[in-house]
Amino acid sequence: MRTHAGRKHPHDDAPDTAAAFQRLAKLPHGAERDAVRGELVRAWLPMAERIAGRFRNRGESVDDLCQVAALGLVKAVDRYDPERGSPFAGFAVPTITGEVKRHFRDHMWSVHVPRRVQDHRNRVRVARRELLQTVSGRAPTLIEIAAQAGLTEEEARAGLEAADSFTALSLDAELPGSDGGRTMTDAMGAPDPALDLVIDREAVKPRLRRLPERERKILYMRFFRDMTQSRIAEDLGISQMHVSRLISSSCARIRREIMQDAAQGPSFGSGRIQERDPRTYE
Repeated sequence: MRTHAGRKHPHDDAPDTAAAFQRLAKLPHGAERDAVRGELVRAWLPMAERIAGRFRNRGESVDDLCQVAALGLVKAVDRYDPERGSPFAGFAVPTITGEVKRHFRDHMWSVHVPRRVQDHRNRVRVARRELLQTVSGRAPTLIEIAAQAGLTEEEARAGLEAADSFTALSLDAELPGSDGGRTMTDAMGAPDPALDLVIDREAVKPRLRRLPERERKILYMRFFRDMTQSRIAEDLGISQMHVSRLISSSCARIRREIMQDAAQGPSFGSGRIQERDPRTYE
């Protein structure tokens, strides 16, 4: 195993870059300093990629994680002070790891969750994993998780709820237990067109009551008894054309009254009332 600044290093391929860091610290900004800085980054890049590999299978590609880890390595190289006497790896590892964790925290959540709640989520996740090794035959309770994580019950509950926000379920995903391939979209509600009829019904009812008796009777015979205009005309002893005019004029009167009331202030009705089946308004 190689040594770094006279100490053993946990990474087998850890380069001996103590002299390079001493040189970097003394160089002014310029091409020579940039070249030394680039050599240091390349020398420690295998360690950064190894750290990135610890976070594989968490929803992010390894290539992207390596890029984030490389960014953390560059920050570590820029911030490292060899005069403090500590090995570079001891400074770089937490810097790179923190950069990768920040990437997950800031970019991988499907739903925005406050940083404080994200921290609760991580503590709850660790506490649950630890408790599952001690309790048998059951899942740990909220009280147990909160105690293990050092959180209040409310904080632990928020952490548990945040766990479901890390990855959103696609609307095209099949519903659990669905045999017919129903998706989340199929289960979502939609505006009910019958709501417009409710509004129109409330607007029409009082106007129907104010119609003359013959007009009300004609509308009843036409729409509630499904009688043709010819049959109505025969029963009432008037022409079919006259029945048609009375139906049209009755609907126009109701529509006109609703529009007038709407112009004067809030009112039911949308002004779309035509020769619609009055049974709708019952």
